[in-house]
Amino acid sequence: MSHILHRQTKSVPPEAVSGKGVYLYDSAGKQYFDGSGGAAVSCLGHGDPDVTAAIKDQLDKLAFAHTGFFTTEVAEALADKLVTHAPGDIDRVYLVSGGSEAMESALKLARQYMLEIGQPTRHRVIARRQSYHGNTLGALAAGGNMWRREPFAPLMIETTHIAPCYEYRDRQPDETAEAYGQRIAEELETEIQRLGPETIMAFVAEPVVGATSGALPPVPGYFKRLRDICDRHGVLLILDEVMCGMGRTGTLFACEQDGIAPDITAIAKGLGAGYQPIGAMLCTAKIYDAIRDGSGFFQHGHTYLGHPVAAAAALAVLTKLTEGGLAARAGIMGDKLQSALETAFGQHPYIGDIRGRGLFRGIEFVEDRETKTPFAPERELHKALKAATFDAGLICYPMGGTIDGRRGNHILLAPPFILEDAHIDEIVGKLSTAFDKVLPA
Repeated sequence: MSHILHRQTKSVPPEAVSGKGVYLYDSAGKQYFDGSGGAAVSCLGHGDPDVTAAIKDQLDKLAFAHTGFFTTEVAEALADKLVTHAPGDIDRVYLVSGGSEAMESALKLARQYMLEIGQPTRHRVIARRQSYHGNTLGALAAGGNMWRREPFAPLMIETTHIAPCYEYRDRQPDETAEAYGQRIAEELETEIQRLGPETIMAFVAEPVVGATSGALPPVPGYFKRLRDICDRHGVLLILDEVMCGMGRTGTLFACEQDGIAPDITAIAKGLGAGYQPIGAMLCTAKIYDAIRDGSGFFQHGHTYLGHPVAAAAALAVLTKLTEGGLAARAGIMGDKLQSALETAFGQHPYIGDIRGRGLFRGIEFVEDRETKTPFAPERELHKALKAATFDAGLICYPMGGTIDGRRGNHILLAPPFILEDAHIDEIVGKLSTAFDKVLPA
């Protein structure tokens, strides 16, 4: 009998006992290809000796020092490296223990900034439908995942949501991708005007939407338009790169490919690559200076901020992503994965879209390719796909509610950046086995 409160209370999952490279192994000896990196976490795969050595070395020096009293050399070095590679005017790093903490910190920093600069009426957040920003209450409120939000709605901060950039379903037949992006970005302008610009604190978005919509990339020019709208109205742009950042899309920060920079951004998952729990909230010098020259302290905190062992792991990971070239490699291997998926499934009668960037790819399922009609929600296709791929020895990330929180199904793929060409063939082969088992003949 297990005393763990497992995510699913009806059954106990297999016990993972070891990991090597792109594979995980359970207690029965079964091998699984980690095709989603857990939840886009394990970008370096499992058992990396350099990261393990960095963790051991730091444990021998210092395991913990509370940031209310000390800073540490390793945390400072990690922050320096992040800022060196960050876009725009990003200048400060706040090290936390995961993505939800990073996003919660971002929202609180945005609010405090507005107070520091004498604009206390700015408290509202605008985000997008079909987004996910974390499971703590502030982050959950910002997210547009209706299934996750609904039970806790009475506890949430005030947030409104505009349409996502969902080219596959929402672009009109006579519309260019660029025109579609401009049209859909104007929803932010409309919502700001509806609520009153003087009340808007921040706009929150994932550069490439992850779990809720399945690696949904923006169209060209879309984020530049959003950046312009935010600038014109004094609204902070918070980019959530918890899942899509840290090389996952082929550049260290996903927003680099859209030619913009945020005021505040959140990273996690690939920052620690699963070797230690760590995340970070990064902000511009302008925001930091407003607090330094005002109240003088950020009114927020967690016990494990800047944990030295976690920072050591992240520094080793970040070095491999940057100097080691693995972030760029994710772009190269991602193109190969996309090509292989399109060759195998591009004409599949029940697959409507194969999309994404780098090693962050989504497959959306439909019952009818011509009309893009999804499978009935009652069928719970995503659950059947998860079971079938797992049985075939492939870990991927299927989700339901792709379209509106209820309708639609997709699979998210986010394999380790160290995968080889043969591993792409393995992913495609195991997906094919699962599709043949689950989808109609």
